[in-house]
Amino acid sequence: MNFIKNIYNNLIKYKFLISELIKRDFKVKYQRSFFGILWSILYPVLMMLVMAIVFSNLFKASMPEVNYLCYLLTGLVIFNFFTDATNQAMPSIVGNMSLINKVYMPKYIFPLSKCLFSGINFLLTLIPLYGVIILTGTGLNIYHLLLPYCFFTLLIFCIGFGFLLSAFSVFLRDLFYIWGIITLTWTYLTPIMYDMSILPIKLLELMKYNPLYQYINFAREIILFNRVPELSCWLYCGGFALITLLIGTWYFKKKQDRFIYYI
Repeated sequence: MNFIKNIYNNLIKYKFLISELIKRDFKVKYQRSFFGILWSILYPVLMMLVMAIVFSNLFKASMPEVNYLCYLLTGLVIFNFFTDATNQAMPSIVGNMSLINKVYMPKYIFPLSKCLFSGINFLLTLIPLYGVIILTGTGLNIYHLLLPYCFFTLLIFCIGFGFLLSAFSVFLRDLFYIWGIITLTWTYLTPIMYDMSILPIKLLELMKYNPLYQYINFAREIILFNRVPELSCWLYCGGFALITLLIGTWYFKKKQDRFIYYI
């Protein structure tokens, strides 16, 4: 817990450095791009359109009570945030080895800044999500004020995962390739494009242990069904975030002094 407290304190102490790292990531990502930062808005829309064309005929009929585009895009923006944050954070230690070897700073700043950078991108993807919500007539409701809890716990979950992956990948570079396979499999194990009702009962029971399902389900309960998520959903979202952060920080702290011998 002291390590987590130190992270918070260093967020304040090194806020200028973190902001510069985030600015650098934006410049690198959108350098020589015609649309620039607009890709943060265009990408989820284009993904939604492609997946809607491919999957709407297969799954739309199984969920007539909700708008399929809203259902699909809600799942996409949340899952894409997780994959983007972890993919950005994973190589952050290896990719900044020159700075780590020359300048003293808390090493966890690098995966942390990557997750915060992805978090800013995620906020931009909410623009097309709310555009679809309004244009499809799904509508807004007072319960949308509860969504920051979902998004904040998701960010904490991503930071914990980012710490874990960034530390582990220093010792196992194969993780850069393995993680892509894991996230692809995770995509199909999460009800992004299909309805939960088509799954066997045994899989439905296991689904509650899928963290990304819990975050997506929390958002969909509010956006699509205009109701407050059940207490269990609140607990799962908070619990997964806290447990992952604790495990990630513990492992990162344990291994960080050995990074210099591998990078």
